[in-house]
Amino acid sequence: MSKKRKPKIEFRYYRMPEGSPLLALLGQRWVQTYGRDIDYLHFHNYLEIGYCYEGEGTLTLGERDYRYTGGEISIIPKNYPHTTNSDPGTVSKWEYVFVDVEGLLDELYQKGGNVKRMKYLLHRINSQAIFRGIEEAPGIAKMVRGILDIMRDTKEFYLEEAKGLMVALLVCIARENPDDKGPVEISGKITIPVSRALDYITLHYMEPLKVEELAKWCHISETHFRRVFSTYMHMGPLEYINLVRVQTACNYLKNTDESMADIAGKCGFTTLSTFNRNFKQVTGVSPSEWRKRPENYEQQLLKYWIHSEEGW
Repeated sequence: MSKKRKPKIEFRYYRMPEGSPLLALLGQRWVQTYGRDIDYLHFHNYLEIGYCYEGEGTLTLGERDYRYTGGEISIIPKNYPHTTNSDPGTVSKWEYVFVDVEGLLDELYQKGGNVKRMKYLLHRINSQAIFRGIEEAPGIAKMVRGILDIMRDTKEFYLEEAKGLMVALLVCIARENPDDKGPVEISGKITIPVSRALDYITLHYMEPLKVEELAKWCHISETHFRRVFSTYMHMGPLEYINLVRVQTACNYLKNTDESMADIAGKCGFTTLSTFNRNFKQVTGVSPSEWRKRPENYEQQLLKYWIHSEEGW
């Protein structure tokens, strides 16, 4: 029996390693009792592929619960609400790989060479979540294990090997999702417009964005859009845009020596003062303070941002 969930959902933002469309979560950290003190769903900004080696519990995908007993794979599109709960008193072993599908497909199609074909494949990959036993999908399971092992061993040219195998896996996922199903609504009528808005913000956060523009993109009125977005995300659209911009700014501050003005512009802030004000509102400190000691201040973003461990 899965836990009773409160009307809350959490956005967990993963950051890809520099130059890689793959982030693997491996090892003992992921041998644990899942779901401790958590009674709500969450979703990610990237496709999540999970491999369960052992354990017993419930995997919740949207509004449906599935029993796992070890020997299953899960493939969960970005922005798809889900959670994993181990049975009381039990430990489960999962490993995961997160995938920047758009970035990987863009490489495959040579930076937009066949955009229509790429978008069609992307639609098929993201049309629904998949939960299968290894015996039901042995080919997919073998590829998932192969990718995890490649990322674990990190032999010479491992990333090129993993990316090649991941492309093959994504094609198999697309074939598992027949075109006639279309996008799956996960939590009622609000899912599709909110998902469209999240995708749009991901691609255009560095540009001036208006709520009216997002509503038009989602083909609903501005009033209705504000209501369903806030209901689903537990924050307003402008607050979410600001969060994405600040998270992106944190990445620039930690990994580059670019000026504050340049970072502000790249993240969609029209003035440096607006950047400073909004950054401090989210993190509690100024950008310059955060840059000096990011290891201390990142903790304040953990409600929304789970960052990779060193070396991942």
